[in-house]
Amino acid sequence: MSDHTTPNKSFWTPANIITAVILAIGLVLTVKRFTMGIGSVTNLSDDNPWGIWIGFDLLCGVALAAGGYTTSAAVYLFGMKKYHSAVRPAITTAFLGYAFVVFALLYDLGRYYRLPYPLTIYPGPTSFLFEVGLCVALYLTVLAIEFSPAVWETLKWKKLRHYAHSLTLLLTIFGVILSTLHQSSLGGLYLIAPSKLHPLWYSPYLALFFFVSSIPAGLSMVIFEGGLSHKFLHHKMDETHIEEAPGVTLGFAKAAAVVLFCYFNLKWIGVAMDDNWHLLATGWGAWFLVEVIGFVLVPCLMYAVAAREKNQKLAFWASIVTVLGIVLNRLNISLVAFNWQLPAEVRYIPSWEEIMITVFIVTLEITVLRFCLNKLPILHEHPDFKEAH
Repeated sequence: MSDHTTPNKSFWTPANIITAVILAIGLVLTVKRFTMGIGSVTNLSDDNPWGIWIGFDLLCGVALAAGGYTTSAAVYLFGMKKYHSAVRPAITTAFLGYAFVVFALLYDLGRYYRLPYPLTIYPGPTSFLFEVGLCVALYLTVLAIEFSPAVWETLKWKKLRHYAHSLTLLLTIFGVILSTLHQSSLGGLYLIAPSKLHPLWYSPYLALFFFVSSIPAGLSMVIFEGGLSHKFLHHKMDETHIEEAPGVTLGFAKAAAVVLFCYFNLKWIGVAMDDNWHLLATGWGAWFLVEVIGFVLVPCLMYAVAAREKNQKLAFWASIVTVLGIVLNRLNISLVAFNWQLPAEVRYIPSWEEIMITVFIVTLEITVLRFCLNKLPILHEHPDFKEAH
């Protein structure tokens, strides 16, 4: 493994300049939001109390961070040790994903100091939101402990690393249980709005749809980020990670193809159970077909062909289409097909400040992820702890 950096490389690359500009604008808008109120930066209303910060930052963020529980379950619960090299990168992405989901949620809540209230002062155990909040808080704690060995190895704190690593199996089981609960409950939130959500997207099986779709979302993010790491951070990867990368990509592609096929069929069962076939002939039906065929069936077939032909590049492109499909589905449910019956002039369209804050949060997450991948033993094993693995 070559762990050196290019000498005399300027920090002010085009990517870093763009990042700095986005972060600067985001900080200004953050001050504006928390000093002048949520109305100063959003187009939210009583008809649309949840906007892009919930639809994208929360719903999409949680789904795309599912690579943590899917990868650790495959390795530690199902004994697929050939995918072990993918665990730490997946856990890192999941931990940062959930951390920034909570961070993004603060913009919507406003009174950030009241974040623990639903779990302490005003608990509501019969609410979906209570379950989501509790599970996300617990799972973020689980991910923090699972991520911590990389930090302890860097600091060479062997005892803490040993204690954290000894909890691996317990944390994996706990993480799978928690993920099953809150991934599905995010879909269950929309069960209370049958009159607001378009019938093609509303279903009593929304909770099941959200959970099942989170599995290929997580697998696809592992493939996608693995492909980018192999291209841009190749010098940070050791021989084990490089040798196991093709197996991880093709193995996860095969699993994603199977789950996407199941999800594709479940979506049609939902249409059949509610007898909404006639709605497919409408404009909304055409958009529904774009989502289900273009972003579920098509990547499913792409993954199947990639796994059969051992085509890593096709699997990488399939992961991109799948991720876009998950984002499209979550935005359709939370924004596009929500309040579909309202006239266009009162429909919610996010303000540029809302969009910019979302871009700021995503950029900040990518910046922290880049730092972790460059400074911590995530894409390679720490030389002092190889025997521990």
